[in-house]
Amino acid sequence: MSARDVDDAAAGDEAQQAQARVDRSDEWDALRAKYLLPASERPASTGQGIHHMALLCSDVEQTIRFYQDLLGFPLVELFENRDYEGSTHFFFDIGHGNLLAFFDFPRLGLEPYREVLGGFHHVALSVSREQFDASIERLAAAGVDVHRVAGESAYFSDPDGTRLELLAAPLHEMLGRSLVD
Repeated sequence: MSARDVDDAAAGDEAQQAQARVDRSDEWDALRAKYLLPASERPASTGQGIHHMALLCSDVEQTIRFYQDLLGFPLVELFENRDYEGSTHFFFDIGHGNLLAFFDFPRLGLEPYREVLGGFHHVALSVSREQFDASIERLAAAGVDVHRVAGESAYFSDPDGTRLELLAAPLHEMLGRSLVD
């Protein structure tokens, strides 16, 4: 399927979703009024950032090829997982000192990814517009199904079904608005 076909299919999906939308703006306004402090009144975060996000994979080499070769995130370390003998723990540099880590758990017979409450939905990764376009081309050439949204966002899955989003938007921005001040 070409990138244009994916865009056309996405437009059809968006039209169908628009018909099913429920207006929750009053609920969101109430939550913002109750919990969202103006930037000047917000306390500093107690966190220093995400050290790494650890995901699972079924095949270490396949995962390296996907993240390093298709997405351009260099592999920076690989060693045995300290918590599970024979398991690999490896890391990709996703920019700005952030790391995406993976484990393989051979011999555990893990089931494929599925979405569950309390579970994981997707990882959104910020890239430049140039890298966004280049990554989408590489993914399409590799046969990865890509769903583009609003021109700056693209959703797809890695070889194990982990949902990813590439954003051609500056880090800390969403929909043209700063998320942190």
